Amino acid sequence: MTRTTIERGPGARERRAGRESRESRESTRAKRRRGAKRSLMESIRRIPAYLRLLAGLLGDPRVSRVDKALVAGAIAYVLMPIDVIPDFIPFLGQLDDVYVLIFTLHRLVKRAGIDVIEDHWAGDPAELSLGNMQSVLGAAALFLPPAIRRRLRRTVW
Repeated sequence: MTRTTIERGPGARERRAGRESRESRESTRAKRRRGAKRSLMESIRRIPAYLRLLAGLLGDPRVSRVDKALVAGAIAYVLMPIDVIPDFIPFLGQLDDVYVLIFTLHRLVKRAGIDVIEDHWAGDPAELSLGNMQSVLGAAALFLPPAIRRRLRRTVW
């Protein structure tokens, strides 16, 4: 049996409004996390395509040596089973891999150019837009603790 209390007295209306506002923010946060998880699941399914893209970029003469080293590091990070978040942990284990891949691709698009990247991409070019990559990084940030995000950024840079 649920017991409901009616708040009375000075400030009761403000307390109720504050509680309703807090509940509304929590439901908005939950909706945002559900949408982010959907977006990330799609990116997790594309990990093999991202790896093929990065492998193709390793042999491209238009990509600088520094960026090739970054690409090789990102590929190695994704292929290692034990990393910042071990891959045997469902969803979160692949989340850090997606974060590193997208972060690397974001940097490559800025440095090597979208044309170089698209030459090796078999999927929809819209998936490689900076805006799309920013939204995936933002979605991943909702699930990764700040300390892990910082550590992954250091890994990529």
